Amino acid sequence: MRIKKSLISGLLFGLVIGLIASFSLNVFALKSNKQSLPLMQLKKFSEVYARIKRDYVEEVDDKKLITDAISGMLTGLDPHSAYLDEQAFNELREGTSGEFGGLGIEVGMEDGFIKVIAPIDDTPAKKAGIKSGDLIVRLNEKSVKGMSLNDAVKIMRGKPGEPIDLLISREGTPKPFKITIVRAVIKVKSVKQRILEKDFGYLRISSFQSKTSDGVISAINKLEVENKNPLKGLVLDLRDNPGGVLNGAVSVSDIFLKEGKIVFTEGRVADAKIEYNATPDDLLNGASLVVLVNQGSASASEIVAGALQDHKRALILGTKTFGKGSVQTVLPLDEKTGLKLTTARYFTPSGHSIQAKGIVPDIVVEDLEIKKRGDDKGESAIKALSEADLSGHISNPESEDSSKADDKKELDKSDKKDIKSLVEKDYQLYEALNVLKSMNLVKAMNKTK
Repeated sequence: MRIKKSLISGLLFGLVIGLIASFSLNVFALKSNKQSLPLMQLKKFSEVYARIKRDYVEEVDDKKLITDAISGMLTGLDPHSAYLDEQAFNELREGTSGEFGGLGIEVGMEDGFIKVIAPIDDTPAKKAGIKSGDLIVRLNEKSVKGMSLNDAVKIMRGKPGEPIDLLISREGTPKPFKITIVRAVIKVKSVKQRILEKDFGYLRISSFQSKTSDGVISAINKLEVENKNPLKGLVLDLRDNPGGVLNGAVSVSDIFLKEGKIVFTEGRVADAKIEYNATPDDLLNGASLVVLVNQGSASASEIVAGALQDHKRALILGTKTFGKGSVQTVLPLDEKTGLKLTTARYFTPSGHSIQAKGIVPDIVVEDLEIKKRGDDKGESAIKALSEADLSGHISNPESEDSSKADDKKELDKSDKKDIKSLVEKDYQLYEALNVLKSMNLVKAMNKTK
């Protein structure tokens, strides 16, 4: 029996040594013969493998054991490294192209639970009320504790049209609550735009894809056509933008910068050390720029915010970003599988590491909900009185053309309505617009000096 056990162990040990040696040489192209394999640890691995094959309560497939071992090896490194089986490899390709099936959330791992980095705009998750920072405790009736991130993502993706129950734990909420989401084919339109008021535009990027910069250029051109003049200022909204393709972030940053570093990466191998620089021309021609960020702004969003902040090209407004400053490289193992491996860290132009620190806004503005007085009691708000509201008030002696006065009154009424709506719906955006107008005013005053 000992001879048989030793023979099995020896054969498995040789097999594992061969597989790992081949993996190391072919995938990572080791350049030095001085790098030796940890033979004692591999011997222990082969012993565990043999024990499972012989003593486990059920027979286990060899492929499953090896695949799970590889998965465990990668997920033990950090929350973002992972083994990509055929399904995950295909889904990764679909995700970067802008169309895939699922719920519409970017997730990571925290304390054994699935943490929402950000919900994606116009997706089932966003519409159902999922928020950045939520912890997913259960998927249907299955606890996620101990589940790998890949396995959780597989469950969430499912078939379009099928519902899934998520048990959510949210900070500030006394106990977990259930949200039911119907899966759908996620078509991400990463760029949206609108005029906030004359001369001031709003541009929203929900994720960074390979062609996001083209969308940004098109959006700015549309804003200027609608405005009938070049913009005096722009709010760039990166809130709840979980990131995406690095080149997309670099290209978007380059749209607003004329020169200098955008971002650089550093890792252990030479290929991981890359520097990205801006090319001439700023599409806004120096017009004022405010960038909105929050806890859901991660990775590529932080690259853009960091670059524009360091070059003093924009003021960053909102709350501190997520802090995902690591680079994941997809390394194909064959045509169907691969690795997503953390290979470097991101640094802003000034050398600030984003990792686990994030981007601190120049102006911190919390996401507040502004209500009219009495709203929470179901009462109508009482309008504050002015002289003009008093019966029989004395008229203003300054005369002006009645038609112009009527037009101005209507315009003022419309502007006030829009501003009132904005402050109630999106307080951070309201403040961003105020800052943008102040920046433009300062520029105008400096020109007259």
